[in-house]
Amino acid sequence: MEIISGVERRRQWRVEDKLRIVAEAERPGACFADVARRHEVSRSVLWGWRKQVRSGALAVEQMPAFMPVQIAPEPPSNTSASPCSLSPEATAGRDAQRIEIVLPDGTAVRVLETVGTTALRRVLSALRG
Repeated sequence: MEIISGVERRRQWRVEDKLRIVAEAERPGACFADVARRHEVSRSVLWGWRKQVRSGALAVEQMPAFMPVQIAPEPPSNTSASPCSLSPEATAGRDAQRIEIVLPDGTAVRVLETVGTTALRRVLSALRG
């Protein structure tokens, strides 16, 4: 039982806590109302946090870091079987500039330059996790 004496004030949630609670609510099979009740937060507030996360407005601030960059020539186009082949829809935009990010473990992410920052941020955060 919690006894509040005096004027009740709004809780100040840390960004990490908000992200953790939203992630819990997003898990497959999770009941949104149960998650809100368990953390003693209004469902409408939780929906607002969820919307902020999806729009990229609510994210952990990370210090920028410099990464080594290596410019490599475009590989020859070889349509033979490769472990990562592109669909016809993806090859249609070959004239557009592409961005390739190679992580230290060898994982490579190739996207068109027109990719949205929110989508790219989600992909990279999924690879880190």
